[in-house]
Amino acid sequence: MYRQLPYPALARFVRLFVLVVSLVLLTVAIAAASPGEPAPTKLATEGDGPYARLILRGVNLINGEGAPMRGPVDIVIEQNRITNIVSVGHPGVPIKEKGRPKANAGDKELDLTGHYIVPGFVDMHGHIGGSADDIPAEYVFKLWMAHGITTVREPGSFNGLDWVLDHVNRSAKNEIVAPRIIPYLGFGMGADEPIFTAKQARAWVKRARKDGAKGIKFFGATPKVMTAALDEAKKQGLGTMMHHAQLNVMSMNVLDSARLGLTTMEHWYGLPEALFEDQTIQNYPASYNYNNEQDRFAEAGKLWKQAAPYGSQKWNVVRDELIDLDFTINPTMTIYQASRDLMRERNADWHEEYTLPTLWDFFTPSRYAHGSYWFDWTTDEEIEWKENYRIWMQFLNDYKNHGGRVTTGSDSGYIYKIYGFGFISELELLREAGFNPYEVIQAATLNGAQALGMDDQIGSISIGKLADMVVLTENPLQNLKTLYGTGHYRLNDDNQPIRSGGVKYTIKDGIVYDAKQMLADVREIVKEAKLKDTQP
Repeated sequence: MYRQLPYPALARFVRLFVLVVSLVLLTVAIAAASPGEPAPTKLATEGDGPYARLILRGVNLINGEGAPMRGPVDIVIEQNRITNIVSVGHPGVPIKEKGRPKANAGDKELDLTGHYIVPGFVDMHGHIGGSADDIPAEYVFKLWMAHGITTVREPGSFNGLDWVLDHVNRSAKNEIVAPRIIPYLGFGMGADEPIFTAKQARAWVKRARKDGAKGIKFFGATPKVMTAALDEAKKQGLGTMMHHAQLNVMSMNVLDSARLGLTTMEHWYGLPEALFEDQTIQNYPASYNYNNEQDRFAEAGKLWKQAAPYGSQKWNVVRDELIDLDFTINPTMTIYQASRDLMRERNADWHEEYTLPTLWDFFTPSRYAHGSYWFDWTTDEEIEWKENYRIWMQFLNDYKNHGGRVTTGSDSGYIYKIYGFGFISELELLREAGFNPYEVIQAATLNGAQALGMDDQIGSISIGKLADMVVLTENPLQNLKTLYGTGHYRLNDDNQPIRSGGVKYTIKDGIVYDAKQMLADVREIVKEAKLKDTQP
């Protein structure tokens, strides 16, 4: 199942080493930054609804289930549930009133003729903050909501489970402007002592469930601890996700953990290792030092070339077994994008108005900060990463084409990635990987809902589901760039450059939020932070 080492003494050493490494990784994740201000109570002017009955009129529907766009349709929402979807005409001609849902006294109607609507997006890897200090929750939440993200899986709750659960509960009651939050807890957080036995692992998992976690995030542990923890998590009904850290992937790759019951992998570490044919350990240079972040990320960019090639027996066997295990891949390609084009990410359109000074300082190259590894990033390193992406994307597309589940996550707050904007970038990268536009939308909506076990409630626009939706002025199937908060830069019919698109409304639990106003609020937060930063 997992790698068996030939010498007992060596095996014991490796197990101890893995334990120590796991504790170090978790400690770094927790201690890296102090949480920012909690989200303020939602103002009366923030969001309209939920209404006894809301009718969205004349919209073009992309339902997230893979069905082709259809419209115009009228969508009826009662409180926070979709109760009817009615086709009301044909494109290019006026809508006839006959057959449309009738408005009753007190109903709210929104004329969305010519608009497009998709399900609320699901970010499967969204930290409320990051490693930078003092990131206000309001800043993160409004950027997510302004980009149509209505559900977020919080991977680790490193701001503290109580802090995260407070926002989980306030969001559920719609007391704050925030997506629905699914809290996962970093394995070992809050333990009284290091976890190195199966009994300790099971006790910790039970405690995490009792404390309110909905899932667990692993970085790695000894095989016996992982086996017990994953088994207990399944018994407790907890989801599981794992960053297969490079320091312990030699004892457990993605296929090993999936066989033990892990439900979701993050990023891509551990997957190429499962595809090794001529080696068992990554081919590190003799000078490599994991604590040197440039070493770590430069060599990570060479890993996929060491895996079995596309179409080989090894490739197909690993792919098919993961699919048979109903395993979810959450790649977060966006978070490594600077590795293949640093200048593009450093000079992205949104940094000037939407990036907090504390984040910008954290992104600046530093030997102390995780993910700030631009000590001397060269053309050759970018070329290596471009090839790394090519093979990685090839696997993701092949996995999807054979029935595997691929979801969308951003991991923003690191490596020049900003909340919301980073998520839309992930959609573009899935398109580059070969997903057609409908498959991209499905990955961003229904696939995430399925992975969370919530597809009976969210993930598509369907009668009976919660009213989580994104209203757009332009067709995202035609151009995903129109989803960015900064819009799509193009020429209009008068030969003038404009920015078009962006989300118009984000609807969560039947409450209609003005996305442009949320972006304006974020710009003001950044403006005030910059002003404060310049004061003596």
